[in-house]
Amino acid sequence: MSSLSEIITLNPATGGVCGHYSLMSQQEVESIMTKMNAVQQQWARESISLRKECLLSLGRLLISTKEEAAALMTKEMGKPIQQSLSEIEKCARLCEYYAEHGEKHLQPELIQTEFYKTYRSFQPLGIVFAIMPWNYPFWQVMRFAVPNLLVGNAGLLKHAPNCTGTALLIEKLIVKAGFPKGLFRSLVIDVSLSPFVIKHPLVVGVTLTGSNRAGKSVAAEAGAVLKKVVLELGGSDPYVILADADLELAADQGVTSRLNNAGQVCIAAKRMIVVEEVRAAFEALVLDRAKRYVMGDPTDMNTTLGPMAREDLRLTLHEQVMRSINTGARCLLGGEMPSGPGYYYPATVLSDVTIESPAFKEELFGPVICITSAADEQEALYLANQTEFGLGGAIFTRDIEKGERLARDVIEAGTCAVNTLVASDPRLPFGGIKQSGFGRELSIEGMREFVNVKTIIVNEPKSSLK
Repeated sequence: MSSLSEIITLNPATGGVCGHYSLMSQQEVESIMTKMNAVQQQWARESISLRKECLLSLGRLLISTKEEAAALMTKEMGKPIQQSLSEIEKCARLCEYYAEHGEKHLQPELIQTEFYKTYRSFQPLGIVFAIMPWNYPFWQVMRFAVPNLLVGNAGLLKHAPNCTGTALLIEKLIVKAGFPKGLFRSLVIDVSLSPFVIKHPLVVGVTLTGSNRAGKSVAAEAGAVLKKVVLELGGSDPYVILADADLELAADQGVTSRLNNAGQVCIAAKRMIVVEEVRAAFEALVLDRAKRYVMGDPTDMNTTLGPMAREDLRLTLHEQVMRSINTGARCLLGGEMPSGPGYYYPATVLSDVTIESPAFKEELFGPVICITSAADEQEALYLANQTEFGLGGAIFTRDIEKGERLARDVIEAGTCAVNTLVASDPRLPFGGIKQSGFGRELSIEGMREFVNVKTIIVNEPKSSLK
């Protein structure tokens, strides 16, 4: 939360204060951007080999300081410590991936024409402004920062207020890894200053991961000044379980996807759509696995379900669960607000979720498993696409050729998996369609979002000089 002059971070496991951070003024932000512009112009002229060395150094530094970084994440947003440690390790792999493949992704690409030589080249643009969420405090930032720093751009971050300490630690680690001071900065600002940053002439583009409301606002601000935007917004991913599915596998993957990070995941299995023929068996398996999640102190290595990140998020989720039950859903597990300190919400399973239910139509950002029955495969696929979102999805079937065809040609999403959960991976492009946003992060596509794809045409003179 923020006051007129500072941001106060709260520990979601206890409700106690984590830290106080003074807000930056518009003048301070202006000064940061002016200095960053000069640093970026110099950085853009540095060799790719130097940039790669800095990335590898950052990866090593993340591993050597992962306990500190993971503990801070857990303290600020409640992620169970095991999951926080895994997140830092994933960020290190991201650094290694781009250090190994980034130079290849930036190589000029020849195009055959009638001219002597034609090709596309990839040049840095400048300062990229990132507005990042709290649910993956390191990963979301790193997957924007790492490819852009390697390209030769600079990174300006506005993190979620409750992750302000994490944001400042990321800045510190990037400098310590050898990147020039001022090339990446974490702004401690209120949301009211974001339009100023977006519209500033030194900012060349904006990337946001967050809500649809925030995405529409940022897109409008950036569009007014013709700035490139990448948006990764909400999701309501369908996991379709066909009659011939490996139900054990489907339950394992679906529950893991949905309850990871207390369900606060854009690409979680938010709608499990199962063919009626196997619904009862699948439901029993889901219940068995959901009951195994241990809710408790997120700093305990045995805890698998931590608190939600904020009290308002918990209240919103519980209200959605109650509305869904009142309109016909059956609560098989959980669904009750715990007493005591912290913003905990139990693993919850709702069955008989119909297309008219709030749990089907709205994104539930918390540990709530929703099961919808479909008469047959055709209806299951129809229901899967009955959403305004299009981030991810999955198909479970023993016929992998059919599963691949359905994933590719039928499910409307940016990523669709067969017989496994959807997860972001440095090697694979990531992003959504419809109300889940546009643009891509990670892989070669993510590296080229904020570059000048510059066409070069070289022709020979009609006669050479003598």
